Amino acid sequence: MNADWPLLSLTLWTPIIGGLTVLFTGDKGDTLGVRRLALVVSVITFLLSLGLYTGFDTTTAEMQFVEKYAWIDAFKIHYHLGVDGISMPLIILTTFTTILVVIAGWEVIQKKVSQYFAAFLIMEGLMIGVFSALDSIFFYVFWEGMLIPMFIIIGIWGGERRVYATIKFFIYTFIGSVLMLVSLIYMYYQGDSFSILDMHVLKLGLTEQTLIFLAFLLAFAVKVPMWPVHTWLPDAHVEAPTGGSVILAAIMLKIGGYGFLRFSLPITPDASQALDWLVILMSLVAVVYIGFVALVQRDMKKLVAYSSIAHMGFVTLGIFVVFQIWSNPANASQNGAALAVEGAMIQMISHGFISGALFLMIGVLYDRMHTRQINDYGGVVNTMPIFAAFAVFFAMSNAGLPGTSGFVGEFMVIIASFHANFWYALLAATTLILGAAYTLWMVKRVFYGEVANENVRVLQDLNSREFVVMATLAVAVLALGLWPAPVVDVMHASVDNLLKHVAISKL
Repeated sequence: MNADWPLLSLTLWTPIIGGLTVLFTGDKGDTLGVRRLALVVSVITFLLSLGLYTGFDTTTAEMQFVEKYAWIDAFKIHYHLGVDGISMPLIILTTFTTILVVIAGWEVIQKKVSQYFAAFLIMEGLMIGVFSALDSIFFYVFWEGMLIPMFIIIGIWGGERRVYATIKFFIYTFIGSVLMLVSLIYMYYQGDSFSILDMHVLKLGLTEQTLIFLAFLLAFAVKVPMWPVHTWLPDAHVEAPTGGSVILAAIMLKIGGYGFLRFSLPITPDASQALDWLVILMSLVAVVYIGFVALVQRDMKKLVAYSSIAHMGFVTLGIFVVFQIWSNPANASQNGAALAVEGAMIQMISHGFISGALFLMIGVLYDRMHTRQINDYGGVVNTMPIFAAFAVFFAMSNAGLPGTSGFVGEFMVIIASFHANFWYALLAATTLILGAAYTLWMVKRVFYGEVANENVRVLQDLNSREFVVMATLAVAVLALGLWPAPVVDVMHASVDNLLKHVAISKL
């Protein structure tokens, strides 16, 4: 379906142009005007993205809102945009989260205000570009471009070790991306096209697929991040300002999972099947081992960062367990495979809500106490009862409480894993124990008991701005947990089409 008007381009470029406008406005004494402009731009972008949902045709797997124009004719590179049921929900998650980040930083950021909000708006546009690009070079430009605003955000507004964290973040993510670029160029010379959809039908031998798959694996595994290339994430989270941690956890990690679905499975189906055991192993290690690592953390941000790695293990497990489901003679239908991929998608969206909420929760405490050490708190519920109620709710969601979004995706992946291998499902299900252990252990030490010290005794509860942010995320977590159908229905046709393509393409 071609776009009657360039809705995708408007959604993509509005935050970029708006961010540049905010940047050039500067901090000429009118920081309130800068904040208001940033909020208006983020709200407009969100409303534009909702048009993608309301105008989306759930009965077709074809790319929708397609725009295609020549860009670099000599190499057949196009300005080519489009969305399907896999990418469109992630775009809306991006625009929704950006609004909350702008509101959350309204009073907290006092230095270089215009640069701060401009960086987030520009990064929003670049992330939308990643999810909507249908030309692989166009995708790569946005993929690399979004690193720059995050690099700046951590480097300027981060903690004491921000330089170390930014360099580590950049090196890890950049090295993997270089190998991906080499693979894209190779496929261009094989198929005479940089179109991602053309690469989906490119006939490649198993050796070629294996090399390309490994290049993609490194790029996307670092971004997720998967064990053992995950060590950059806790450092980046600890040093990043609250808004940076929210975007990093809620959106940027999802780009790795999206890459597996858009590139690895459809382009290298045989290699994906041959090496599915590797990705499944890495995913289960993340779920179990990283869960134990989270248990011993003393810094709240680092605990939630490791929690993110463990929960994102469900995403990669759901994506690659489909081959094991197909290889099980007891599974004659594709239902189990579809359940696994859709569960991975729901998990990505749910994790965006919950991880964003947890990092914002930690940010609220840090703004008041300037410490993230669990031992510095205790009895917060006595002085901040409303905030504590939200914190317990999000903690229970993170632990997979039924009725919240944290339960839906993980439950779908666990059930699908039973179709493949009992032990996969059993190991994955340990997150229900470990997630409850490290999350509720943190909640108990921070919020319950007697007031630990005078600093806790004088804490003020949520103000109206903070309440709006927390309440909005709580509604989102409950809505997706109680009624996931509006999101799942959007994915059905695209997921079924992807699985049929992968099944047919296998040798």
